[in-house]
Amino acid sequence: MNTEKHYSVSEITFLIRNMLEDKFPNVSIEGEISNFRPSSTGHYYFTLKDKDALISVVMFKNRLSSLKFKPEDGMLALARGSISVYPKRGSYQLICESLTKSGEGALLALIEQRKRKLAAEGFFDSEKKKKIPLMPSKVAVVTSPTGAAIKDILRVLKRRNTSLNLIILPAPVQGDGAAEIISRQIRRINRYNLGDVIIVTRGGGSLEDLLPFYSEEVVTAIAESDIPVISAVGHEIDLTLTDLAADLRAPTPSAAAEMVSASREEIIRRITQSKKRITDSVNQRLKHITMLLERVSRENIKRNFELILKNYILRLDDAKDRLNRSITDLTSSVRHRIELVASKFTSYSPLEILKKGYAAVTLKKTGKIIRDTGGVSINDEIDVRLYKGYLGATVKEISENENF
Repeated sequence: MNTEKHYSVSEITFLIRNMLEDKFPNVSIEGEISNFRPSSTGHYYFTLKDKDALISVVMFKNRLSSLKFKPEDGMLALARGSISVYPKRGSYQLICESLTKSGEGALLALIEQRKRKLAAEGFFDSEKKKKIPLMPSKVAVVTSPTGAAIKDILRVLKRRNTSLNLIILPAPVQGDGAAEIISRQIRRINRYNLGDVIIVTRGGGSLEDLLPFYSEEVVTAIAESDIPVISAVGHEIDLTLTDLAADLRAPTPSAAAEMVSASREEIIRRITQSKKRITDSVNQRLKHITMLLERVSRENIKRNFELILKNYILRLDDAKDRLNRSITDLTSSVRHRIELVASKFTSYSPLEILKKGYAAVTLKKTGKIIRDTGGVSINDEIDVRLYKGYLGATVKEISENENF
């Protein structure tokens, strides 16, 4: 009995695809580009080959934004992506995620290392950025005097503001020695105050072409510039280290020219906006002042004064009532205390004692109070003081007995 497994074309194709995708999810392949053809839908199709083999490559439209050059046949490139199978053709291919020219990988790694170093030293700090003047009278441009960048700048300045004083400091923008000359020109502008703002610019190009604008030398010159610097290097997708160090980045040379040359319409628009802000502010203040003046009219002053006066009168009446109550309470307390003291003094009065039936006896000849029988003789005349009245008496008997 034959137990051999039979596959359909689709089954074996999908098995192969799954194996390849699992085995090669992220690979980098270097080779020569050939048969490059953009599709009508925006995708790129080409082949990578060497002397012994080739592989089909597709780069979908959503990945093209990171591409900094247009692929051409015969170009040596490095493609990164995943291996898959296109079932309709039964062929395997590379789904390309990114594409760089051969040799760019090492350059990019070096640039990234330099970027981290300069960032750590504070060359890209946002708080150090200087403000670009709205209407500079002098603009110094460091670029190639024959390049496309200066032509774009001149065209924009001619259209927007012909009175602007433009000073061009020539410098090579690619190749050996370019970085040294560019940095020297930036320092020269600062030394002789040749501009109110500096534009460092060039047109687009390959990574190798833009290398001077990734150099530490140029970045340092820009960061140390006392004059504000605009960096306008390459195309909008290019982001160089000079863009990070500059006070402002322009996506293109034309955009840099527009930034430093306010057009008549722009000036009028800003003046109109400023006028409106000032007018609104003045009107608001006038309304506030008018409202304050209405508050200080004769009628309002009289009414407000009466309200204030009534408030003080009420407070005075309340204080008067509280004072009267306090005085009354204090008087009652003092009177009660006096009565208590008087009562005590009265209880100790000799008359109060006499009132109880006692009498005060004095020796008539001396007037001294007799407290005992000592010093008293028979027939001595004595005075007896009663609660009411006096009695005169003569001593007829003297007894030492203390019991009545």
